[in-house]
Amino acid sequence: MNIQPNASDFASTLAKPGLHKSRVEAGRPFPRGATWDGLGVNFALFSANATKVELCIFDQTGTTELERIVLPEYTNEVFHGYLPDARPGLVYGYRVHGPYEPDAGHRFNPNKLLLDPYAKQHVGELKWDHALFGYTIGHADGDLSFDERDSAAFVPKSQIVDPAFTWGNDRRPNVPWERTVFYETHVKGFTQRHPSVPERDRGKFSGLAHHDVVQYIKSLGITSVELLPIHAFVDDSYLVEKGLRNFWGYNTLGFFAPDPRYMGSPFVNEFKELVSTFHHNGLEVILDVVYNHTAEGNENGPTLSFKGIDNATYYRLLPDNKRYYINDTGTGNTVNTSHPRVMQLVMDSLRYWAGEMRVDGFRFDLATILAREPTGFSEESSFLHATMQDPLLSQVKLIAEPWDCGPGGYQVGRFPPGWAEWNDGYRDTVRAYWRGDEGKVPAVAGKISASADLFNNRGRQPWASVNFITAHDGFTLHDLVCYNDKHNEANGEDNRDGHSHNLSNNYGVEGPTEDAEINNVRFRQLRNFFATLLLSRGTPMILAGDEFARTQGGNNNAYAQDNEIGWVDWNVTQDGEDLAEFVQKLIMLRQALPMLRRGRFLQGRFDEEIGAKDVTWMSPSGGEMQQAEWDDAGARCFGVLLDGRAQAEGIKRIGSDATMLLVLNAHHDVVNFKLPQAPGGRRWHCIIDTNMPNRDELVPFEFDTDYMATGRSLLAFILEPEDGYSLSDEAHQAFQHVSEAFRRAAAERVHIVRPDKG
Repeated sequence: MNIQPNASDFASTLAKPGLHKSRVEAGRPFPRGATWDGLGVNFALFSANATKVELCIFDQTGTTELERIVLPEYTNEVFHGYLPDARPGLVYGYRVHGPYEPDAGHRFNPNKLLLDPYAKQHVGELKWDHALFGYTIGHADGDLSFDERDSAAFVPKSQIVDPAFTWGNDRRPNVPWERTVFYETHVKGFTQRHPSVPERDRGKFSGLAHHDVVQYIKSLGITSVELLPIHAFVDDSYLVEKGLRNFWGYNTLGFFAPDPRYMGSPFVNEFKELVSTFHHNGLEVILDVVYNHTAEGNENGPTLSFKGIDNATYYRLLPDNKRYYINDTGTGNTVNTSHPRVMQLVMDSLRYWAGEMRVDGFRFDLATILAREPTGFSEESSFLHATMQDPLLSQVKLIAEPWDCGPGGYQVGRFPPGWAEWNDGYRDTVRAYWRGDEGKVPAVAGKISASADLFNNRGRQPWASVNFITAHDGFTLHDLVCYNDKHNEANGEDNRDGHSHNLSNNYGVEGPTEDAEINNVRFRQLRNFFATLLLSRGTPMILAGDEFARTQGGNNNAYAQDNEIGWVDWNVTQDGEDLAEFVQKLIMLRQALPMLRRGRFLQGRFDEEIGAKDVTWMSPSGGEMQQAEWDDAGARCFGVLLDGRAQAEGIKRIGSDATMLLVLNAHHDVVNFKLPQAPGGRRWHCIIDTNMPNRDELVPFEFDTDYMATGRSLLAFILEPEDGYSLSDEAHQAFQHVSEAFRRAAAERVHIVRPDKG
């Protein structure tokens, strides 16, 4: 248990009548933020353009301002001071003085209480009021006017924390990239309706750390849980006016503080306890982080922190009119990571979460912005250099969302070695292929091979491609096969928001249906998507709940749906539970077959030494695909032969890995697929047929057997190893591992706790 000093002593002392102002010492300009050293607290705030900074002390509730203290020193553009006897739990904010000259980029207004950018904890919630704005709303001069109302009653406050926590024997799982399976989820959305989680813990870090929740994730085979933003964020005013909330959290206000809505009470290290619990169960914690913009918006937005501390430094402004903001994010502002102090803020935040909080990696929202210099996106940007040279950050998982809405914003495949990237091309191609679109065979062949055209450079490996079919933004996988159109009416924007290009198909009925034939097709397509994802080269990412056919009722932009639309429904149907067990088996098979995780890209070249290609693309006739077949827009069925003899890395050995055949048939009807002939009377064994998902045994086929591939189905076969090699050979081991995976899948059911199960 973490025991913290009583901060109320210091605050109550300040409140005593007749007390002289607190003794403040010079302190130090580093580290930035409010740092407790066991005897007092050092305060340090960067501002290149401010003239004075006042530290404001509040009572424990954050409602009453007790004292204002001018930080006495200014060193290297950092205002600083030291308060002896100050303790963790102290609630504070800043008032920053300086010029109010919007045309020059300055928006200082000491009437506005500001959050410390380095605050480790926030107290209270934002309450939307005109006093939050540095200008007077409704004034004829707009944002050029100056508002004198005090905003303290309406803003959250900063709070000093004690970092002490007993980690015990905590160890990072350090899951190798080639074995990583991501699971994207939301702290509240995943646990708010979970029947095992106590009411008090639902929607919080403690709920996500609940035994049954962790065991479910673990039983599925997931290695790394990617959490939607947990940094303190703001509910947009226009959402509050409509009775909605910013559910996803992509509106950050504090880069160091967990959002209070995910915590049960102050002074409880709930997030650290979550990380420790996940690590104990072999699970990594990945944070989705938003450093590209803040919640302060453009020139018409509120003054909450950065804007009032040093607007001209923290944000990218138009060079010819600094009153206005560069908006590469689509949210009103863009954080200026080209400035060394702003870059330092981002790097300090990352090191805090990777070091003090022990997270295992980061997914960077709109990462192109972070790597964009004034001259444009650069693989040699200061941000990318900073992360890759850092001894801590270079050792955790770094994942880019490699696009934004700025100039040259789409940069998939251009991040440097050491980075992985979300591959939206994989998503769109696989969706279109299984929908039955024409001419998609060449494209899908490239995507399931880890998109070598994008990532096979500079020594990058297949894991650099993070493959996904669904993510938080868009349809769930269930809705992808149930709706032709988005249904976002609940968002209050007349269904205008969200993408319209979903590459979806309802197979005859929009939304739920009792038609058994349609439902059979839909669930087979779900299995096709999962089998494609988990048998592809690259790093797979699953959206939480997709594995048991979670729905959002056709809403493909549930960013504001902090309700039953956005929350995972654990009342899983039997079909959903069967699907989850199928996904579990696929993950087991993926981990059992080294060829799916090799660190080299497939080349398709003939190796004379072993007399085989690493990959051969097969036509349904059993032969290698010819150019005319690649060019055939009507082709929807093909095979992928992965020869184990050419899959080994380093010294090649015959029988060094299993040989596998995948057959993908996106045609609506049956296709007769001739299995390629194997030498020595060896047989193919069927390990996956999405038309028969409950098969729990290897089914052998003679080499000359034609397999009737059901319309819209995926098949996977593994070849018996050659005779005459010991069971220590990797090919025999791989075959045995597959057999073991089948036995485990039959014995270890996914740990779903449904309401009707108790």
